[in-house]
Amino acid sequence: MPAAGPIPAEELRAAVDPVRAWLAGGAEQPPRAVVGVAVKTSARWLAQQVPGRSVELRVPPHVAVQCVPGPRHTRGTPPNVVETDAATWLRLATGALDWATAVAEGKLTASGNRADLSGHLPLRPLR
Repeated sequence: MPAAGPIPAEELRAAVDPVRAWLAGGAEQPPRAVVGVAVKTSARWLAQQVPGRSVELRVPPHVAVQCVPGPRHTRGTPPNVVETDAATWLRLATGALDWATAVAEGKLTASGNRADLSGHLPLRPLR
């Protein structure tokens, strides 16, 4: 998938639709490549919709993107980092899981005063 250029909403939906049954618990986990495309596309969509460099979203081993306007970092570990696994990220992105629950259950780590992405989730075209 090319990283350049804007991601259309249809491309986002097409990337995430194949993992929805798995996220809902109604199917086996899709192949890693399918999950990877869903994670990368949705994370890049977030960065496209909320451009900036003050927060780094990490979903290892699939993607790390910078987003949210504000002070940017230039070297080392950024002061505002969100890190989670693929399933949790995709559940947040689709609205199957809310931010407060994910934080309370320890499904993600969010460090820094700008690292709360709840106002940007779920991703609007995926609701």
